[in-house]
Amino acid sequence: MNVGVLMGGTSDERNVSLASGSQVSAALREAGHDVVAIDTVHGILTAEEEEQIRVRGVGDAPPLKGALQELDAGRIVRLVREPELEDVDLFFMALHGGSGEDGTIQAVLEAAGVAFTGSDRLGCSLAMDKEVTKRLLRDAGVATPAWLSGPRSADEVEAGLGLPVIVKASGGGSSLRLVLAHDRAELDDALDESDGWDDLVLFEQFVQGREVTVGVLGDETLPVGEIVPEHELFDYECKYQPGLAQEIFPADISDDLARHLGTLALEVHRTLRLRDYSRVDFMIDADGNPWCLEANALPGMTSNSLLPQGARAGGLEFSTLCDRIVRAATARSRIKAS
Repeated sequence: MNVGVLMGGTSDERNVSLASGSQVSAALREAGHDVVAIDTVHGILTAEEEEQIRVRGVGDAPPLKGALQELDAGRIVRLVREPELEDVDLFFMALHGGSGEDGTIQAVLEAAGVAFTGSDRLGCSLAMDKEVTKRLLRDAGVATPAWLSGPRSADEVEAGLGLPVIVKASGGGSSLRLVLAHDRAELDDALDESDGWDDLVLFEQFVQGREVTVGVLGDETLPVGEIVPEHELFDYECKYQPGLAQEIFPADISDDLARHLGTLALEVHRTLRLRDYSRVDFMIDADGNPWCLEANALPGMTSNSLLPQGARAGGLEFSTLCDRIVRAATARSRIKAS
């Protein structure tokens, strides 16, 4: 099959997306597909450029804010209609954050009649908006930490949620724009910092405990993984710099808890109208109760990202995982066309 891998984008997760896309491209070739790698900013990548991205990796910091202009719909349509891409059967979405994950580009591709992997515009938009996600989870009976949406004063946050408290952007990813405020002084600093986020700010009750993640592939769940960061939070640096987090697959938890987390992950996946694959993150409190933090419609897809690690623990190598995602999307597009 001819597959185009869309990567890069213009969000603060651009480097993560490039790392994901370059490794997905290699994995799909290993699985027997013909692949074209496309940076949505700069166009079709050469083999040498792909290799440079794979060697460079994510890096220790996101791109500077404002370094790239947001993509417009017209550019995406022109890009996927390039003559060099006319034989592409399907686009693999290796975009993270911004318009690549909030449903915007998915809506453009749908309108253009282009087949692509992963969740559609609705699923992406629901999962990307953490405040909407939490409301839907609450209505579905899935426990999620208590929250307030901004703007709020420090007095309101402390009275409503107590301290410590998480302050985060509703549309953030890769643990960017995420702060743990332990006391009033740190909360005041977080409020000042969040003024520049240009996003709805969420204040979330801090759940102390074990952080776990569950990958969903089709209608199945992958083995639960536990994340043990060197920092107090699983932040951007811990996620992408070697040695700053232990990622344990499968997690050392009881079979009953693992089954329960799998059931919850599927419930979240379906509630948010996600498709093909996703990753759902939880905290397990001191009493063993799971609290859903968020769902990732387009989780990281380097070979060492959390979803691929869960797949590997379940017996699926990275190339097989990528191939299964492509085949699921292909089968869906054929059914729709028939």
